[in-house]
Amino acid sequence: MQSLTIGRLAEATGVNLETVRYYERIKLMPSPARTASGHRVYEDGHVRRLAFIRRGRELGFSIEQIRALLALAEPSRASCAEVNEIARTHLDEVRAKLADLTRLEGILAATIAQCSGDAAPSCPVLDMLTVPARA
Repeated sequence: MQSLTIGRLAEATGVNLETVRYYERIKLMPSPARTASGHRVYEDGHVRRLAFIRRGRELGFSIEQIRALLALAEPSRASCAEVNEIARTHLDEVRAKLADLTRLEGILAATIAQCSGDAAPSCPVLDMLTVPARA
């Protein structure tokens, strides 16, 4: 079993040092053992857990979704059905965001297409930004 400092853990997982501390504060990461001088000492399990968290965040899962997935990853709690439900909910959220971005792209592209780029008293892009949004 390898023991690591917080800096080595952060480096091994590609996570910022402050992020490691944050995950410990919110109890997403278990508190590590400490040396007699108070320095954190991490083990291989911390590396695996932090890599899991990092990958989950890269895929856009929320902290609470990751917390639930971590709990379900425990051998005694493994439930593919529950994991599937969390993943499906997240996929629905991702698809909704994509639809919103596609709509936004259309609005911006249409507005930019109206812009001549010349020095003019009126600019379609600025006009669009000053008009109150419709609900």
